[in-house]
Amino acid sequence: MKGALNTGNAANAAREASLLLSPLTIRGVTLRNRVMISPMCQYRSVEGAPTDWHLVHLGQFGIGGAGLVFGDETAVEERGRKTHDCAGLYNAAHVSGYRRITDFLKSVGAVPGIQFGHSGRKASSHGA
Repeated sequence: MKGALNTGNAANAAREASLLLSPLTIRGVTLRNRVMISPMCQYRSVEGAPTDWHLVHLGQFGIGGAGLVFGDETAVEERGRKTHDCAGLYNAAHVSGYRRITDFLKSVGAVPGIQFGHSGRKASSHGA
């Protein structure tokens, strides 16, 4: 089949692996490779703020060599969180928690990323 991946060919596999592991520059930001960790909703925030759990969870991907590490989907206002345990970045108190994570990811060579979100009318009213 034309264009299909031939996994039996060692040369093709090596070429594809080298592409995955090669640097990528997007709008002036260079990733050490093309391995990217997608945002995950972990429901571990306290009043919207990231905790030590987030530092360890996200840090493991940076240590493991991922080029780009996204944190949780992050609400832009308190009432926009899916649940009361969801991450947020809507007050100054959250900044220091995120700073610890981003500084650590950068120190191990990863680029931190964020996905902003708002759950709209379906957002949870618990704790908000």
